[in-house]
Amino acid sequence: MKPYRRIAGISGIASIAVAVSCAALFLPSAALAQAYPSKPVRVVIVFPPGGSNDVVGRIVFQKMSDITGQQFVIDNRGGASGQIGSEIVKNSPADGYTIMVQSTTHVANAHLYKKLPYDVLKDFIGVTTLARQVGMLVVHPSLPVKTGRDFIALAKKRPGEVVYGSAGNGSYVHLSMALMASMAGLKMIHVPYKGGGPAATALVGGETQAQLATIGSLFTHVKSGRLRPLGVSADKRVTQFPDVPAIAEFVPGYEFTAWVGCLAPAGTPKPVIDALNAALAKALADPDVAAKLTAQTLDPLHMTPDQFAARIKSDYDKYENVVKISGARVD
Repeated sequence: MKPYRRIAGISGIASIAVAVSCAALFLPSAALAQAYPSKPVRVVIVFPPGGSNDVVGRIVFQKMSDITGQQFVIDNRGGASGQIGSEIVKNSPADGYTIMVQSTTHVANAHLYKKLPYDVLKDFIGVTTLARQVGMLVVHPSLPVKTGRDFIALAKKRPGEVVYGSAGNGSYVHLSMALMASMAGLKMIHVPYKGGGPAATALVGGETQAQLATIGSLFTHVKSGRLRPLGVSADKRVTQFPDVPAIAEFVPGYEFTAWVGCLAPAGTPKPVIDALNAALAKALADPDVAAKLTAQTLDPLHMTPDQFAARIKSDYDKYENVVKISGARVD
């Protein structure tokens, strides 16, 4: 019986050792989540200062520093429609200490460029959306239309005569109008400019007649009366302009909003992603942050990582279709 007891004892010790080892497997993740962030975090904004991505990133991550007690250091790395900054983040350690602020341009690029230095879906993890961007259909006051229905009727009556500007081939401003034109059966002339600023200036000056751009880029011109608003690209009216109908009210089924979001390199541990997501939820719920974003006509928008992953995939498929409709291509 003694040998049996000895064997049983060894077996018991072995079982305890296995249990301890299994438990230890979970300790690093738990400890990682509790400790994160334990040093400054680099926030790569993949567009230059001053744009909506930069505005959102600076407002939100300033609050993140207050929430976590660690610095979130903004690093603008603009160029090539966000590709330069995205590649930097893709090649950074997947530890949560280099993260990215990107927009829906991220998924559009996959269909606009023949080759990217990264895989949009595989090389990044979506932490959460930060803000929603809504577009607005506007016209120059000289165009004889007062409503969205008037605009559709005029464009159908004069195929190939209405001229609309954009921020460039494949930009949100281009694709949003191309989709609406396709759904409404319109034929219009597209004039691409080198950025949203020049496109808006051209419209205000009467060089073009219409545009469908983000509300933030048109806000001052609409408020001053230099441009006439006809519709917004969300599925419902927006709080900033309650009297302006949704485009869906005169082009059934139309919806084309964009987002600004936070992403991390693929392989970043789930506990770190979850910790980031939870802290960002607090930041976006902060009244001061929400007020600052809303003042810039940006709607605070939080999602779980799973919800954001689903949105990225659905937008990836949607943009593939819209890019085909627009005929846009960037070599």
